[in-house]
Amino acid sequence: MNTVQPIRDKKQIAKMKRVLKPRDRFLFVLGINSGLRISDVLKLTVGDIRGKEFIEVREQKTGKVKRFRINNTIKREFNRYISNEPDAAPLFPSRKGGNSITRFTAFRALQSAAEKVGIDDAIGCHSLRKTFGYHAYKAGTDLALLQKIFNHSSQGHTLRYIGIQQDKIDEVYANIEL
Repeated sequence: MNTVQPIRDKKQIAKMKRVLKPRDRFLFVLGINSGLRISDVLKLTVGDIRGKEFIEVREQKTGKVKRFRINNTIKREFNRYISNEPDAAPLFPSRKGGNSITRFTAFRALQSAAEKVGIDDAIGCHSLRKTFGYHAYKAGTDLALLQKIFNHSSQGHTLRYIGIQQDKIDEVYANIEL
């Protein structure tokens, strides 16, 4: 399996939002603003967000409860995307029935959008989580806090995970001109 990258350029994030269909756009926005794994995003229902200030999920991978504030971007996209669906409805319904879309469907939508906007890096569902971490770090979020958010065992792992370690290495080589 190839390692996917975060989307580092905010202009590319904006382009992705423009080319994605409404359901997939909301999936993208929720993913890059929450840092949740795709397995946890796809389990959400309309009622998990409607009228709430926080999202609380039991992470499928770790079994730990994760709670985070719903930011204004998520609220705005939710209101744009959801109309009269019942609270029990999946947040990202499949066209084939009452279930949520699959990871593969989400992957295909993200891959297609990335190709359309000219992103050359390997992009997949996990890119959403990594994009959240990358931009949180660049905005000044403490590395120890990101480590806790991602449930990583070391800060070095978190730096590698969000693509910062290689960026820093590249920067060293770019700035040394002896």
